[in-house]
Amino acid sequence: MKKILGIGGSPRKGGNSDILLQRLLKGASVEGAATEGIQLRDYQIQPCIACERCRKDKQCTGLQDGMQLIYPKIREAGGIVLISPVYSYNLTALTKSFIDRLYCYYYFSDERPGYWSSQLADQGRKAIIAVVGEQATRAEGGMDLTLETMRRSIEALGYDVIDELPVLGIFHKGKVREYPQVLEQAETLGRRLASLL
Repeated sequence: MKKILGIGGSPRKGGNSDILLQRLLKGASVEGAATEGIQLRDYQIQPCIACERCRKDKQCTGLQDGMQLIYPKIREAGGIVLISPVYSYNLTALTKSFIDRLYCYYYFSDERPGYWSSQLADQGRKAIIAVVGEQATRAEGGMDLTLETMRRSIEALGYDVIDELPVLGIFHKGKVREYPQVLEQAETLGRRLASLL
């Protein structure tokens, strides 16, 4: 299961998130993992409508959209890389819709609130989360909140988040290319993720 799926949550094509995702996956492929990168902006993804059909069907059947193409990729990959820029102190809308649509992987007991578990748990799955923001500190622009939202969501699904890549003080499109140490860090993390699968 040494396959890694990279998931980009930026609406901006060719921006810093895209560049970092490519470098993360490059590192993973150097370490021998099969990699695939997808951009959520290339898929039509509707927000979860809380129809709760997935509780009975054990998969998302209430909406037929681009997520139906992404679900098999998630199941096949032992590792994921999820990256989002900071928008208004948190995830992009694309990333949030994607995370909400992973609700179908949960099993729930009948009582509310009650016991729950994930279909993806206990399979040795690993993840890296990465966030890009223009502010100089983690707290100022919401990077801490963005990382926490991503971490909690991914861990609840059963992934071990092995590392985080917060990239501060970068805004202009493609500017991250001028920071070789950040690019090298991304590759190193990609290699580490692959080595742990």
